Amino acid sequence: MKIAGDWLSAGHVQKVLAMLAGGGYQALLVGGCVRNAALFQPVADIDIATDAPPERVIELAKAAGLKPVPTGIDHGTVTVVADHVGHEVTTFRRDVETFGRHATVAFSTDIHDDAARRDFTMNALYATADGTVLDPLGEGLADLAARRLRFVGDPAQRITEDYLRILRFFRFTAWYGDPEQGMDAEGLAACAAFSAGIETLSRERIGHEMRKLLAAPDPAPAVCAMQASGVLMQVLPGAEAQFLAPLVHLDGDLPPDPIRRLAVLGGADVASQLRLSKAEARRLERLRDALADPGSDAELGYRYGAEIARDALLIRGASLGQDIPELSLNRVAFGAAQRFPVTASDLMATYQGPALGAKLKELEARWIASGFSLSREALLAEDG
Repeated sequence: MKIAGDWLSAGHVQKVLAMLAGGGYQALLVGGCVRNAALFQPVADIDIATDAPPERVIELAKAAGLKPVPTGIDHGTVTVVADHVGHEVTTFRRDVETFGRHATVAFSTDIHDDAARRDFTMNALYATADGTVLDPLGEGLADLAARRLRFVGDPAQRITEDYLRILRFFRFTAWYGDPEQGMDAEGLAACAAFSAGIETLSRERIGHEMRKLLAAPDPAPAVCAMQASGVLMQVLPGAEAQFLAPLVHLDGDLPPDPIRRLAVLGGADVASQLRLSKAEARRLERLRDALADPGSDAELGYRYGAEIARDALLIRGASLGQDIPELSLNRVAFGAAQRFPVTASDLMATYQGPALGAKLKELEARWIASGFSLSREALLAEDG
C-alpha cells in the first residue's frame, strides 16, 4: 500500500527524510500522518522515526543546513526545522520501565521494538519517503481497513504504562472507528478496569482529550461507552450521555462544537474539571444560563446572542426529543438583531443610582413584551 499527498511531497518533509537517509539511517513517517493519509483524511502533525541516535540526528541536521532543537532528547526526540517548519524526529525506542506517563526508555535500531511500544495498531504504521506503508506488527493495516481500534499487545499493559490511553481509546474510536461494529471488547474492558487511574492525570491533559473527542463528527457512541464503563464518571462527575446523540442529530450541518456538547452532558464544575479557558468557561456559563431562562425564542436571542440562543434551543430539543422549527431559529435571529432604544442618559434627569437601573429594567421589560416594537419616544412617553 502507498499513501500520497501534498504534505508528503512537500520540500521541507523530503529534506528531513533525505538528511537521515543520506547518513545511512532509516527515515520513516509514523503514526497519525500515515494513518490519516491512508484514510484520505487531513494530515496535521508530521512525525518521523529513525534508527539514528539523537546526537547523530543533530549532527546530520547541522551538516544539511537544517536547524536541530533538542526538544526531548532524553527520550530521543529532536525537532528538526526545515523551511521554517518543525519536524519531530524520534529515535526508535523500547520501554525499559514505565511510571504512568513517564518511562525509562532505551534506544533501538529495530523498528519492531518501536512499533510494539505504541498505543494502537493503526498508529503503529510507518511510511517511507515515497509513501510505501510498513506494518511491522502485521496488524495495523487490517485494523485500519476495518476501522477497528485496538491496543497494541495487552490492553492492560498499554493502559498502565500511560493512563491517558484510556481517554485516547475513546477519542480515536470516535474519530476512526466503525460505529456499526462497536468498540473493541477487550480494550473497553481494560479501560473500565483501570478507570481509577485517570485520577493520576493532569486536568489539562484530560481537558485536551475531551475537547478532541467532542469535536469528532459523532462522539455519542464513544461517550455512551465511556459512561457505561465508568470512565465518564471519573472525568466529569454527574455527566450524562443520554442526550448527546439527539444533539448530534440536531446539529445538522453546524460545525462540531465541544462546548455545546459539554453543555448537554452536564456535570459538576466542568470548567475546573477540564481546565477550560476563560472564554470557554464563560461561553458554557452563558449557555447554561440560557437553558434556564424561560424567555421566548426572540428574548433568548436578544439576551444571549444568536449563537448561544440557537445552541440552547438545540439542547432543549435534544432533551425533549424534538426538532427545532425554522420559525424558532428565525425568532432567535430577530431577537439577536434588536437593540434597546433607551439609554441611561435618557433617564438621568429624573432617576439616579439604583432607581435608574430599576427604571431601565422596567422599560426594557415593556419593550420586550411589546415584541420589541415600542419606540424610544413611546417608552419615554409612557414613563412621563
